[in-house]
Amino acid sequence: MRDVCIVGGGVAGLAAAIFTARAGLDTLVIDSGGRTPPRSRAQSGNRDGSTLERNASLENYPGFPDGVDARRYLDLTREQAQIAGATIELGRVTSIEPKDETALEAGFVLETEGGEPLEARRVIAASWSDSEYLVPLDVGRIQRGSKQFVSVDDAGRTAVDGIYAAGRLANEPHQAIVAAGHGAKVALAVIHDSDANFYHDWVAPEDYFTGRDREVPPGCEEISDEERRRRDEQARARLLEAFAEPLDERPTMHPSVAEE
Repeated sequence: MRDVCIVGGGVAGLAAAIFTARAGLDTLVIDSGGRTPPRSRAQSGNRDGSTLERNASLENYPGFPDGVDARRYLDLTREQAQIAGATIELGRVTSIEPKDETALEAGFVLETEGGEPLEARRVIAASWSDSEYLVPLDVGRIQRGSKQFVSVDDAGRTAVDGIYAAGRLANEPHQAIVAAGHGAKVALAVIHDSDANFYHDWVAPEDYFTGRDREVPPGCEEISDEERRRRDEQARARLLEAFAEPLDERPTMHPSVAEE
């Protein structure tokens, strides 16, 4: 049984996966499609897993003064989630039910299209705009026009213990930076609700904590100046490699356009 299963491999789901995996939780992301899924299950995918796959240029994400190819950004975010320890698989979840109706702490069974069922202690729904798989759980979906949203509290918890929602599905604004931040926030709620230590994300210079006779907090580490330089060199080399050549293929068109 996985600690966390994240349904949706867009920016909200991947941001959540980075946090939960780095906190030591066994994390699986089920992605319904995308340009280059890292690994394929037996299930079918629609090859259009994230709205960002349709974006010609991501212009308002901090850190990219001239914008960035949205598909390249997704590729790097997928890679970061995998480096953090998350597993990403291609597939489609069709329903989620508790293993034991009288004991939600027993976890959930996720039925998949054409593949074996999955089990997870906690589930993050980040699959805009598909949420039909949540119907058996009665999490409180809200109909607005042709779209369905999931009702959540400030931390992304739904009415069902152990089920969370992140990003646009949780009625957050349709912006990549907001989705990433909300995915991280929901992941922190999952971490808080699990047995994992409280999670910090702070790599400090050597002696930052210990030089003041303090223990290094969970999720933090102290590194030497030599190690800092090594990591910086590795990070720069990876980004130079990632951006060395342009992506030639066009973004995925909206299905209504592709069908014309």
